[in-house]
Amino acid sequence: MSNKIMHAIKNDVSRRNFLKSGGKFLGGLMLAPKHIWIKDLIPDGSCRYKIAVADIMILKRQKIGAFDLTKEIGADGVEIDMGGLGNRESFENKLNNSVVRQEFLSKSKETNVGISSLAMTGFYSQSFATRATWQKNISDCITTMKAMKIKAAFLPLGVNSDLKKYPELRPSLVQRLRVAGKLAHDMKMVIGIETSLDAADEVKFLRDINSPGIKSYFNFANALDAGRNVSEELKILGKENLCQIHCTDTDGVWLQNDAKINMKEIKNTLDKMHWSGWLVIQRSRDMNDVHNVKYNFSANTKYMKSIFQ
Repeated sequence: MSNKIMHAIKNDVSRRNFLKSGGKFLGGLMLAPKHIWIKDLIPDGSCRYKIAVADIMILKRQKIGAFDLTKEIGADGVEIDMGGLGNRESFENKLNNSVVRQEFLSKSKETNVGISSLAMTGFYSQSFATRATWQKNISDCITTMKAMKIKAAFLPLGVNSDLKKYPELRPSLVQRLRVAGKLAHDMKMVIGIETSLDAADEVKFLRDINSPGIKSYFNFANALDAGRNVSEELKILGKENLCQIHCTDTDGVWLQNDAKINMKEIKNTLDKMHWSGWLVIQRSRDMNDVHNVKYNFSANTKYMKSIFQ
C-alpha cells in the first residue's frame, strides 16, 4: 500500500475520532447546567455573584472617594447615586459634567472597582406617581447610564408611592413605568423597582407594566420587615423578573449575626434559579457603632463573599 494511501487512511481515522469525541464534547455542553453560560453571568464573566456597596450608605454620595473606600472595604463594586431631588427639576447630578464623569470612570478602572448601577434614591421621599418632572428624571438617569455604559438603575417607589398605602396610585405608576421601561429597553438597559408588595403581588404589578425594561430590585429588608421568607419570595419572583438585589436587613446587627437571614439557603435558592448578578449592601449596620463605615461594611462584605464567592 502506498504512503499516500496510508496517509489518507490515517487522516480519515483521525477525522472520525475527532468528530466522535467532538460530538461527546458538544453533547456535554448541551447537558451542562444552564448557569455556566456566559449570558447568565455578570458582564465580565469572572464570577457568578459580585458584591457591591451603596455610595450613599458609605457616606460618599457621588464622591470619587467612593472607589478607594469601596476597595478598602473589599467589595467588587459600588452603586452610585444620582444625587438628591428635593425641589429641583431633576437630580443634583455631578455626572452630567463630562469631566467629572470621566474622572469617575478612570477611577473605577484604576481601582478595579466596578459600577453596579445608578440609584435614584431621591424617590424614596418623592412620589414617582405624582411628581411633575418624573420623565425628565428618568431621562437624565438613562442619559448618564449611557454615557457611563451602566446597564442597570435602581428606582425605589418609596413612601409616597407605596402601593399598600396608596393603591389608587397604581394606574399612574403602571403608565409611567411603561414609559420609563420603554426608554430603558430602547437603550438595552433595565430599571429595577423596589416596592413594599409581596413577591406574588409584585409579579402581578410587573405583568401590568408589561415592559422588559422594568424588573424587580429585590430588597431583603422589605420581606423581613413584613415577616416573609426571603428565599420563598425570590422563588416566586423568578429569575426573569429579578434585576439586582439589596442584600441587607434594617440596621441592628451584621448580616452574619442576623437570625432572620439564612444566607446559605438564599444562595442555594439563587443557584437553583440560575440567577447571577450584583448583590448590593445597603445597611445591616451594628447599632452600637452605626456610623463606623469601614467597620460595618467591611464585615458585611467579607461575610457575603464567604458565602457567595
